[in-house]
This record gives sequence, structure tokens and C-alpha cells, in this order.
Amino acid sequence: MSGKGNWRKCVSVYCDKVRRFPSLGWESMWKMGREDPKRIIHAFKVGFSLTLVSLLYLLEPSFKGIGENIIWAVMTVVVVFEFTVGATLCKGFNRGLGTLSAGLLAFLVKYVARRCSRIFEAFFIGTTIFIIGAAASYTRFFPKIKKNYDYGVLIFLLTFNLIAVSSYWIDNVFKFTQERFYTIAIGCAICLLMSLLVFPNWSGEALHNSTSSKLEGLAKSIEACVSEYFYGEIETSGDKNSSEDIYKGYRAVLDSKSTDETLALHASWEPRHSCHKFPWQQYVKVGTVLRQFGYTVVALHGCLKTEIQTPQSVRVQFKDPCIRLASEVSKVLIELANSIRKRCHCSQEILYNNLQGALQDLNTAIKSQPRLFFGSNDMLAIAAAQTTGKTNQVNDSLSNVKTDSSALQECEAQRACTEQPKEAERKVLRHQLSKIAITSLEFSEALPFAAFASLLVETVAKLDFVVEEVEELGRLACFKEYRIDDNVVVTCESPRFDGLQDHIPTRATD
Repeated sequence: MSGKGNWRKCVSVYCDKVRRFPSLGWESMWKMGREDPKRIIHAFKVGFSLTLVSLLYLLEPSFKGIGENIIWAVMTVVVVFEFTVGATLCKGFNRGLGTLSAGLLAFLVKYVARRCSRIFEAFFIGTTIFIIGAAASYTRFFPKIKKNYDYGVLIFLLTFNLIAVSSYWIDNVFKFTQERFYTIAIGCAICLLMSLLVFPNWSGEALHNSTSSKLEGLAKSIEACVSEYFYGEIETSGDKNSSEDIYKGYRAVLDSKSTDETLALHASWEPRHSCHKFPWQQYVKVGTVLRQFGYTVVALHGCLKTEIQTPQSVRVQFKDPCIRLASEVSKVLIELANSIRKRCHCSQEILYNNLQGALQDLNTAIKSQPRLFFGSNDMLAIAAAQTTGKTNQVNDSLSNVKTDSSALQECEAQRACTEQPKEAERKVLRHQLSKIAITSLEFSEALPFAAFASLLVETVAKLDFVVEEVEELGRLACFKEYRIDDNVVVTCESPRFDGLQDHIPTRATD
């Protein structure tokens, strides 16, 4: 009976999932379109392009004029039409160049082979396919070719083999090649016109917006890290969020290397579509320094999860200067993000006026607590005794310092008396010994906070490199000059969703 009851329960759960599937699917589609409406526009553009190119196959005049090879135009639209203009131009050029070069080479091979006997012609075509295939595949390992023309080499291999093999049975190879090239040109033309003229989506703009969004994400992560460290929770606009919000802020930066390089490559194919100048490689450099900055934020976040933590009574003494420093670093990042988004330079006074003061406040707060960071009088006496050889003073001081040493010795004696402890007991004992050894240090309470404070100061050092690269970006992109009478308003928006995953081209071939 229990097995039958479980079976009925599984069927009930499965039926419930089937009933909810349409609503869940609709909710997912609605959420995806609401996050980025460009996805909906792109879907309609692809559907309309496929309809146009399919009419050439369905209508009798075009079918008789071009022939059955019109199906290659449909396949071209499917594999060439990409989310951005730059990606479409790149794949369209590669497909056209690969088809044209492969057709010319196959026609040359047929011209040479037809002068030989039938048997030698088959042998010559097979040998040529082997040589061309091996050589073309080997060229794909060259970095420049793999980066810019990898898809074109694939199309070249596919087209050359199709035409070369077909030429053995088809006498009019030139007509066959010509029809294939015409149909592919038609498909590429439809893709380019739809991509360029109907709500174009530029890779350069996507790269520009993603750079400013990453700066804002890092700013939010730093403030959230410091807030959680001192308050035990993240408070943003009155809402309590989990540490996942910190992770989201720097995850987009750390995972952006391939995306930035791809967007920069596609942006280099795009025509000049606005009055703004886009130095694509400088955007990649900005992304590199942001990742270096992000590694420090990751380490800062790791301080929240360490095994040994500074007591809250010690942290509260440095709360205000740390929060102020994190706030100033966040303001600089947001100001840089607004500078990139608005394409205008930043004032050096705005970037560094309060930051230096916040650093000085933290330095003063640390110096005001010398016992935490520089040791007690007993420890200083020990150091002096060791340098002067006063062993008696050393022994007296050691008796005052060893707070947990007796407990450590007891655990070691207990472990020595046990001949063969069990594996579980050994692990627990090892963990206790480590804890006792660490907590017996004079600076055990201050060490975790010292690591946290040093990483917070490290973000200021890394911030200089970010500012330098953003200023260089502004110089190359001809940003507007900063004017004193401009009203400076630092705003922190939620990082905009730009669908970066949609800009990665598909690797589909025919």
C-alpha cells in the first residue's frame, strides 16, 4: 500500500507541474522581455527577415530564376543574424568571403582536374580536399585568424568541400557556384538591412553602458561589505538583503573579460553611427583594472566569512572612519560611472577632496588604539629583554603573557596520552588546538580587523589605477570638459541590465 501511495503522490506532483507549466513559461517570457525589450525587437526582426527570404522560395518567378539554391538564403539568415549590428556585420563578411574564396578555389580545382582522366580526376579532387582541409584547419590556430575570421574559415571549408565533391558529377560548376553565392548574398543583405535600419542594437553602446554599470556594481558591493561587517546586515533603502547582493556586484566584473573582448571586437566592425568616438580597446583596459579592483572586493567580502572574527566591541571603535572611507570610495566609483555614461570629464577635486580626509581619519583611529595593534607593555618588555639578554625579565614577562598557554599544554598532554585516538576525535582535537594556538596570540582580537582595514585601504590604492584608465578613456573618446559651474550630483542607480549574454555570437554553421 505504501508503494501505491507513493506512486499516486508522484503522479499528482507531476500533473501539478504540467498544469503550472504554461503559466510559469509565460511568466519567464514576460520577465525576460521586461528586463531587456531589445530581445523582443530582435525576435521580431529575425522572424520578419525569415519571412522575406522565404518568399523568394515560395514565389514562382524568383524560384525559377535562382533555383532550389534559394534555401541557402534562408540558412544564411538563420546563422548570420545576430543580436548586435557588429556581430551581424562580422559574420556576414566572414560568410561572404568564405563562400567566394571557396567557390573560386573549387572552380580552379575543377578546371585543372577536367583535363585528366576520370580516375585521376577523382584522385586529384580527393588529394586537394585533404590538403586544403588540413591547411585551413591549421590556420585556425593563429590567434588573429581565430579571433577575427574563424567563422569565415569554417564556411570556406564547408563550401569548398560541397562544391569540389559536387563538381565531379556536375559539369557546369561555375553556374552552381554563382547561384550559391547569389543566394548567400541575398540572405546577408536582408540581415544587414534589418540590423542596421530597423531599431539597430550597437555593440559599442552595449560595451559603454556595461562599463558604467560595473562601476556602480562595485560601489554597491563595497558599501554593502562594510555595512555588513559593522552592523551584521546589509541595509539598502530600508530593505535587508542577503550577502548575495554583494556577490552580484563584483561577479559581473569578474566574469566580464570574454564579453568585453567580444563586444570590442564587434564594435570595431560597426560604422560610425553617432558623433561620439569609441576607443574600443581602452574600454577593454578599463575592464581589466576593474577586475583587479574586483579581486580586492572579493578579499574584502571574504573577511566577513573568516573563522576568527574581531569582537564587536573592538569593531565599533573603528566603525565611523571605515564607513566613511567606504562611502568615499563608493562615491568616486559612482562619479566615474556617471562620467562615462554622460561622456564628460570629472574634476580631480571632486574625486579626491574627501577621500584623503577619510584615510587620515582611519589612520588616526588606528593610532589611538596602540595596545590592539602594537602590543601591550608586557610584550614590549619581552622584546626589549630579548635584545639586551636579560633572561630574568623575559621569564617574568612570559608568566604574565601566557594566558592560554596552559590550556594548550594540557591539550597536547592529553593527545600524547592517547595512543590511538579515533579519526573523529583527532579532527576535533586538531581544530581545538588550532583555535587555542590562534587565540593565545597577543594580537588575536585585532588581526582579523587589521586584515579588513588593510584591504579597505588597498581599494583606495587600486582606485588610482581605475581613475587613470577612465581619464585616458575620456581623453581618447573626447569627453566634454568639466566646468566649474556644472552641478555635480552623484547618483547611485541599480546596475542596468544590458543582456550581455545576448551579445555573444552563436557558432552555428550550415
